[in-house]
Amino acid sequence: MRIIIQKAKEAAVIVDKKTISSIDKGFVVFVGVTHDDTRDDADYCARKVANMRLFEDADGKTNLSLADIGGSILSISQFTLYANTKKGNRPSFVHAADPDEANELYEYFNEQLRSHDLVVETGQFGAHMEIDFINDGPMTILIDSQNKNM
Repeated sequence: MRIIIQKAKEAAVIVDKKTISSIDKGFVVFVGVTHDDTRDDADYCARKVANMRLFEDADGKTNLSLADIGGSILSISQFTLYANTKKGNRPSFVHAADPDEANELYEYFNEQLRSHDLVVETGQFGAHMEIDFINDGPMTILIDSQNKNM
């Protein structure tokens, strides 16, 4: 499972010109699922996201988590995180999980985030979405569950 966290001042998802979800200060989280991902991968990623300290304390150090600042998450499924660009100029997505299996694990991941008492808004799985947000920093972090033992 691959996760991209982007710290945001505010964010919204628009589908068919309608805002379907939005957050104030928090994380925009892009979620990619591959074929061999399991609930263990989702648990690991949810734990990492929930406890990630990317917000500044009084001394300007990134010591505060979402819970510390009352932040929220906007979670977006993004199969393109498993794009293979080794050959040619058109990415291959053969490493992305089947949509049904990916959606199941994506939903489970979001449930796990909520179990940490976080507010989690979502995009619309499989839809063409416009993601409108103000990046704060910029601050972008990659989590890959295949690298958890490193």
